[in-house]
Amino acid sequence: MAGAAKVARGSVLALAMGATAFGAMAAHAGEKVNIAALAFVSSSPLFIAKEKGYLADEGLDAEISIFQSAQPVAVAIASGDADFGVTAFTGGFFNLAAKGALKVIGAQLHEDAAYDGSAILASNAAFDAGLTSVDKLGGHSFALSQVGSSFHYMIGNVAEKAGIDPDSISLKPLQSVPNMIGALKSGQVDSMIIVPHIAKPLANAGAAHIIGWVKDYVPYQVGGLFTSSENVAEHRDTVAKFVRAYQKGVADYRAALLATDADGKLVESDTTQEILQIVHKYVYANDPAEKAYPKIRNGAMFMTEDAKLDVEDVKAQVKWYQDRGYVSADADPDTFIDTSFIPALGQ
Repeated sequence: MAGAAKVARGSVLALAMGATAFGAMAAHAGEKVNIAALAFVSSSPLFIAKEKGYLADEGLDAEISIFQSAQPVAVAIASGDADFGVTAFTGGFFNLAAKGALKVIGAQLHEDAAYDGSAILASNAAFDAGLTSVDKLGGHSFALSQVGSSFHYMIGNVAEKAGIDPDSISLKPLQSVPNMIGALKSGQVDSMIIVPHIAKPLANAGAAHIIGWVKDYVPYQVGGLFTSSENVAEHRDTVAKFVRAYQKGVADYRAALLATDADGKLVESDTTQEILQIVHKYVYANDPAEKAYPKIRNGAMFMTEDAKLDVEDVKAQVKWYQDRGYVSADADPDTFIDTSFIPALGQ
């Protein structure tokens, strides 16, 4: 993908100085960091950390570059074109990490039964032809970004838990989320899985049908916060600064977008409007606030307190990919999961 090739300003500056992107950043005043993310609500803690000055307070001059799918984010970190990233785990990510290129240092989204997460969608054409529930996915096509992506993991697990032969679902790799959405809306594919801030507007607009939720089949650690192994080894103080700022962003996200009443119903807190305004600069930025804010709220999936990672679930994901030949058999999660910055769940 073209966007994965370079995080332009940071990389060019680093090359001009004859150093890696992070090495140049760490050696000069302002500590410039390049952050790779998707324009999803799931990236909100990064947006909050930048806009509220948490990164600047740590002495970090942060630039955020937006990507179109998860795998290029991992590639950008591994290549040194970006310093930090948050996105979903993929087979490609685990392979890069297993080669020593990446370190998982915290959590991103987590599918949790108490909160709406990724939705399973059917196209209008497929729904009208009978694809009205998850147990009927067999024999239908499914849009995903790449084979080995988080979408692949989710549909594989959903199918298995629903008693469907995963091989009976025809996978259609379309390289990016916008391509997936377009194919579903036009009826070129029958189904897909996508985050709620995209799924719910599609359903509300009559462009697709929600036939199920991933959380009911696969409660899992969707993604993580990561950096390069080199950064952890050679620039540990800067990584720690970034983590502190990210955790503050997570805390603000949880307080504003995950607040609930005594019955577990989502409610607006004192900071909800402020955080919505910040996230809107990056997510649905071309929509007016009255349209964007409800979409953002709909897309606020669960994140663990302090961005604690569900390590055991990440290990289970690695095994799933290994069992199907998408991740090398010798990949060892213990070598690329680093809980020294943020304790894991249960620690």
